[in-house]
Amino acid sequence: MTGGQPEWVIREDAAQPVLVALYLRQALGIRSPEELPALRRVPSPLIDERTDAAQQRLEREWRSYWALTVEPQAHPSPVPLELVDGFDTLVALPVEGAETLRGAIGRHADDAVDFARLAHDRYARESAARPGVSYRAYASAIAAHERVVGRRAHSFELNVQVLPLAQRGVWWIGSLTVAVTDGLRSDVVAFDTAIHPIIAELA
Repeated sequence: MTGGQPEWVIREDAAQPVLVALYLRQALGIRSPEELPALRRVPSPLIDERTDAAQQRLEREWRSYWALTVEPQAHPSPVPLELVDGFDTLVALPVEGAETLRGAIGRHADDAVDFARLAHDRYARESAARPGVSYRAYASAIAAHERVVGRRAHSFELNVQVLPLAQRGVWWIGSLTVAVTDGLRSDVVAFDTAIHPIIAELA
């Protein structure tokens, strides 16, 4: 609160660790989270002769890695993390309990890192080309929400990951984090409509 007034904080990014995690999800043939569409321009997974038990273990380890990548403060690791060779500083896995995932991702390191850097750079260029637009989009949605409910918006935080997903939309990927398609984010009118329900849920 500032002077008794509610505050809202929205952080927008196309974070490279999140992009790497989603690239690995696709390259490894991991289905969860099932509602989140695939990334564009990522090849289909190679056929891998994993047993059902090995695939389930891989998916379980990836889900834990995904949670601590998207919202590390909400999902602290019970054991120390260590960086994985080949991924620079973009992938950190628990020293125990991620052996299957660590063994599966190494061959994808170069492609995953290249993909994440290119996607992040593209987002950064597009954001720089429209200074102020990001803030106005959220401020407009909050103002509209306040008119509907007849009160000031409650204080809240929201993280927005702008990602090159194959379908347009907005999806919750954490308790305070949503993913939005880059194409939808750049469509001012459509994004305004899509973000309203998110703002209403939080504010």
